Amino acid sequence: MPELPEVEVVRRGLVRWVRGRTITAVEVVDPRSIRRHALGPEDFAGNLEGARVVDVVRRGKFLWLPLADIPPGVPGRGPAGNSVPNVALMAHLGMSGQLLMQDATVADEKHLKVRLRLSPAAGMPEQLRFVDQRIFGGLFLTSLIPTPDGAPGGLAETPLPLIAEEAAHIARDPLDPYFSFDAFYRRLRNRKTGLKRALLDQGLVSGIGNIYADEALWKARLHFARPTDTLRRAEAERVLDAAREVMTDALAAGGTSFDSLYVNVNGNSGYFDRSLNAYGREGKECRRCTAAGLSSVMRRDQFMNRSSYSCPVCQPRPRNGRW
Repeated sequence: MPELPEVEVVRRGLVRWVRGRTITAVEVVDPRSIRRHALGPEDFAGNLEGARVVDVVRRGKFLWLPLADIPPGVPGRGPAGNSVPNVALMAHLGMSGQLLMQDATVADEKHLKVRLRLSPAAGMPEQLRFVDQRIFGGLFLTSLIPTPDGAPGGLAETPLPLIAEEAAHIARDPLDPYFSFDAFYRRLRNRKTGLKRALLDQGLVSGIGNIYADEALWKARLHFARPTDTLRRAEAERVLDAAREVMTDALAAGGTSFDSLYVNVNGNSGYFDRSLNAYGREGKECRRCTAAGLSSVMRRDQFMNRSSYSCPVCQPRPRNGRW
């Protein structure tokens, strides 16, 4: 499933192509991909046609497009021509969802689910297409509500103190300028769980998934089962700094792609998987230990119906570890 860097790559691409443009027509090819819009395809399209995309916002792995100039007569949306967004188009990528910018002349993708036609803009593609092979993702409309702290709801070009209702329960992510380490550490120390479980808890810190948790823990030299209530402040800072670093590096590489299911808005895969130090490296040498003249082989442990990768030498298992 795409993690923070992959979703941020998509956000940056969408900002370039759709910000400020009007949705002129909507075609729902497969209603299953808008199943969370309870009123169905006609209502979904009626809400979107004529709306202007104000921005593209991300918090953690959540992505939404605030909309203005919503057509009249839509309950709770305000009058037509309203420039302050109070509704957004939410995009959940799931396992294989893709948001692609395409010209009308490009043949439809095999797994095309929803097509949005956009107002003309010089040199820009005419359509935003949602493609999803496994149909775990989807699009739906959501209300925008004020953020509890009055700070921007997520990363955006013109941040507003609003957040998509479905994303209001998740914490800020490590790349968010308003992320509070003090609040994170206080809550972390109050948990009685393993460190990786805590990093994957989107209510504690958002955006970190299985891949980047393993990479951050390897970089910080901490084992995934380290009890959170024993973690010193310097160790917590180290693992958060490591998470920021690996995700920033992944952003620069366009994200992590193991197959063709994750791509950016131009259909290109990322290549950060070539730089992974922990995830997927079972049986291979630990690069850090090898550089230090030590002999160590990366191991894989079963973890929450998934896998966790670590080095037995520079990430020793704690005696009282919690999985």
